[in-house]
Amino acid sequence: MGDDEASTSASPQPHQPAPPGAAGSVKQHISSLVASSLRATAPQVDVQPMVEVCAQNFGDYQCNNAMGLWPRVQGSAGTSFRNPNAIGQAIAENLPACDAIESTSVAGPGFVNIVLSNTWIAKRIQDMLVNGIKTWAPIVPVKRVVLDFSSPNIAKEMHVGHLRSTIIGETLARILEFLNVYVLRRNHIGDWGTQFGMLIEFLFEKFPNWEELGSQAIGDLQLFYKASKERFDNDEQFKVRAQQAVVRLQGGGEKYRTAWKRICQISRNEFDEVYKLLDVQLEEKGESFYNPYIPQVLEELSNQGLIKESKGARVIFIEGHKSPLIVVKRDGGFNYASTDLAALWYRLNVEKAEWIIYVTDVGQQQHFDMIFKAARMAGWLPDPNEKKFPKTSHVGFGLVLGADGKRFRTRSTEVVRLRDLLDEAKSRSKSVLVELLDKKGKLVDWTDEELDKTSKELGYGAVKYADLKNNRLTNYTFSFDQMLSVKGNTAVYLQYAHARICSIIGKSNMDLEDLKMNASISLGHPDERALGLHLIRFAEAVEEACNELLPSVLCDYLYNLSEMFTRFYTSCQVVGSEEEPSRVLLCEATGIVMRQIFQFLGITPVYKL
Repeated sequence: MGDDEASTSASPQPHQPAPPGAAGSVKQHISSLVASSLRATAPQVDVQPMVEVCAQNFGDYQCNNAMGLWPRVQGSAGTSFRNPNAIGQAIAENLPACDAIESTSVAGPGFVNIVLSNTWIAKRIQDMLVNGIKTWAPIVPVKRVVLDFSSPNIAKEMHVGHLRSTIIGETLARILEFLNVYVLRRNHIGDWGTQFGMLIEFLFEKFPNWEELGSQAIGDLQLFYKASKERFDNDEQFKVRAQQAVVRLQGGGEKYRTAWKRICQISRNEFDEVYKLLDVQLEEKGESFYNPYIPQVLEELSNQGLIKESKGARVIFIEGHKSPLIVVKRDGGFNYASTDLAALWYRLNVEKAEWIIYVTDVGQQQHFDMIFKAARMAGWLPDPNEKKFPKTSHVGFGLVLGADGKRFRTRSTEVVRLRDLLDEAKSRSKSVLVELLDKKGKLVDWTDEELDKTSKELGYGAVKYADLKNNRLTNYTFSFDQMLSVKGNTAVYLQYAHARICSIIGKSNMDLEDLKMNASISLGHPDERALGLHLIRFAEAVEEACNELLPSVLCDYLYNLSEMFTRFYTSCQVVGSEEEPSRVLLCEATGIVMRQIFQFLGITPVYKL
């Protein structure tokens, strides 16, 4: 791997084929049955099945096609339908015979309520226990995705502002990989631009023998950056030399390129430490990587007549935007837009991505909207209304706020270093853990190593979950006290729920592998059925999280699962009951689903607390 393509962590696993027996989601299965019924009910009309989870207790799923179908068949030759309800009755009657559906009913203007068979729900859970949770991966129409996330700037330390992009991006990557999509995780770091002239010139001036001193010459890169910036702002002669250094760097001057690489590597090492703590995988393709492609991409756009001269700059006028997209500045230099267009071209034509996802703050939404529209004008992307591939998506997110409702900062008004924040999360979680274990008289049973490891897992998991559980578009208030609470919708509460499940299974002393192969699941109690139904809807939560690019959907599902398990456990005795084999399997299935969602969220599960 060359210098311009340095990896910031291990590469993700290559694309894996779907496991045998992968059946997609229950909703997809019901939708395929409804599609068959619609073809029989109204063969003259092309209509997509409209299937949703039943909001009321009339059924488990509901088909809502009848009302929309009615005006399309009303009065047409050969139709005998008098109203939408009659269409609903026909849809219900024309559903193919299958094991999945226990019963149907039609309500109001043709809403078809579908109740799933308990036997089928139980069998679906048992099949997962035997064949693995990958068999519950929903089927998606895309196989190759570029996911652009994290993207810190060289010479600036990763701070709390980078947390959201990094963990939202990592979660989306893990979801897509679970769906058998090959994900190219891209770290579009800011490793090019005018600031490097300032840094390089300061390095040359302060340490003439910088090549011999190595990274020791720079020391703390953040302090080095501040000192050089202060010099740049206050010394006009230094500023001129720094600007000349940029020209020499961009011209390929060996001495300048070597210094640039040295500075980049120091930053890269610091980034890697944070990525390792967060268990994040990325491959670096920074701004500098796309520089060689900019001239040919702009030439292609110019040849299409898209680039115009305006006030000394070269721009693309975008419909719906007052200001044009500047692609070449007045001084002839390139900018973010020219780099992003070159990156998009590369991702479409070289990396052959079907879906390109950018995870940045909501403030960049307009910029990416203009980039995507320019690409459509150039014929690189289809009209989004056509719902064809390739496609692009901007995953925006809000701010992390402090208790005062402003951007989260330290008392000295500095942005919070991500490394410091993670260290404090671990320290605070250790205090919470020690206090809880001490109250229960269990502290003596824990080694220092176990305490340290569990504190890290709880602390880092709490930080991630507190972010991911919120709709990403909203701002959220950062609070250690809230995120480390053992009550409510927190990672700590969920870890306790998971540890309790493991404890119940342990107390049963049953051979899980034997149970999976020989025991059967019964859903006779309403709380057993509610838990079983929620378990098999796992794939729908994953599908929605993927389609909407919303990790919070999985957090909602996970919290509801833990609540349903608590109700089940409260009303259905597990250990020592006649139904113990069945209920232990339900416990195991719940544990498996919880661990899979923890994996999506980058949270290491805790097995004892």
